[in-house]
Amino acid sequence: MTIANLHDLHRPLGSTGLTVSPLGLGTVKLGRDQGVKYPNGFQIPDDDAARMLLRQARELGINLIDTAPAYGRSEERLGPLLRGQRQDWVIVSKVGEEFADGLSRHDFSAAHTRMSVERSLQRLETDFIDLVLVHSDGNDLAILEHEEVYATLGALKAEGKIRGFGFSGKTVEGGLKALEQGDCAMVTYNLNEQNEKAVIDYAAAHGKAILVKKALASGHVCLSPGVDPVRASFELLFAQAGVASAIVGTINPLHLAHNVATVAQVLRGH
Repeated sequence: MTIANLHDLHRPLGSTGLTVSPLGLGTVKLGRDQGVKYPNGFQIPDDDAARMLLRQARELGINLIDTAPAYGRSEERLGPLLRGQRQDWVIVSKVGEEFADGLSRHDFSAAHTRMSVERSLQRLETDFIDLVLVHSDGNDLAILEHEEVYATLGALKAEGKIRGFGFSGKTVEGGLKALEQGDCAMVTYNLNEQNEKAVIDYAAAHGKAILVKKALASGHVCLSPGVDPVRASFELLFAQAGVASAIVGTINPLHLAHNVATVAQVLRGH
């Protein structure tokens, strides 16, 4: 029996020139277990478990990995874990949010944005990051209109330190504005929350990229008996032409394999 995989289902990430798997691996659970909203507690995996998870993801055809400075030690762990594999991964990181001593703080200044990207390059042991997203605090329009973060990311792209940039926000207005000048928006879209659909539609019409966060409602989704919530979630997502990939942060190998198999079935129309 062949194991379901995503190797032949990779798709363009908007107009960035990057090609990504329809499922991406979120890595908050590799670096942070405080102040996270999951229905069940979890233990941060050790290096061996993390290495096996990454190998499994790669073998299943996942090439997209999502991290952030706000994910605790995630970036600095991924650097050594991904040594020798840089060409196998499209790496997404963030700027704007810092997490320390159990608290988040935000800084969207030019100086902090540049420092953050340089630090991510060092931690990830790479010369470039494929995509850097602004980690919004919810004041999406204010960040885009009054802060220096987007202009700084544009400069870093021109310097070759990042290949694309965009915005992980919380509002339709922010998502639409972010896509006017940026390459990608990360939106929440799932069976419980669909109010950012206008951003997905705009992206589809303008050749921009959409990554979906909380695709499985962070594990909270409940449906009628007999309906597979994972399948229903991915059917909803991939019915949208603008969606490039869904980021799912699991550290459970069985969940990862099930998610991949389900996405493969949905996209192949089985």
